[in-house]
Amino acid sequence: MAKKKKKMPGLNTSSTADISFMLLIFFLVTTSMDTDMGLSRRLPNPPDPDQEDAQVDIKSRNIMYVRLNPEGQLWIKDEVSSDYVDIAILRQRAKDFIKNEQNFSKWPEKHVKIIDHLGRCFVTDKHVISVQTARDTPYFAYFQVQNELVAAYNELRDEISKEKFGRPYEALDEDLKAAIRQYYPQNISEAEPKQYKQ
Repeated sequence: MAKKKKKMPGLNTSSTADISFMLLIFFLVTTSMDTDMGLSRRLPNPPDPDQEDAQVDIKSRNIMYVRLNPEGQLWIKDEVSSDYVDIAILRQRAKDFIKNEQNFSKWPEKHVKIIDHLGRCFVTDKHVISVQTARDTPYFAYFQVQNELVAAYNELRDEISKEKFGRPYEALDEDLKAAIRQYYPQNISEAEPKQYKQ
């Protein structure tokens, strides 16, 4: 008598889709995503088409030029020096220039300004840091320069905030923050990229 072949029971696949969906959700929730680097900046409103270009005269002593060439080399020029520098010293150079603690005649001019909550202050708010890049400057080098300049302003604002109000800038209310921003306004000008000669 021939033996009957045992039939293999069929797999129940009715819940496979549910399991797959739950695994997908699990991996989406537990996986960390790489975040893109970027600069948080608010762009100005587009100019009115009927508006005429206004020329603003800025004294040369009030301008610090920061340039990046296509190789990502950093060049700084102010009225005191003009040289290629390492990115590591940019923050301190910017702070010294903006603050002009010794009232150096070739750095931003100081003048008296009455600021709410701070009273009568000697400020250098007419300074400008002009950042200029070449069209093929590496983005990472540009990002580092912007990061260091913003950090310079943040550190200066923290210093004056602790001196005047006894706490860091981020711990202040909005009115006091506005006063500190008047003391150290963030004046970073980004010129159109140029093609530099080698």
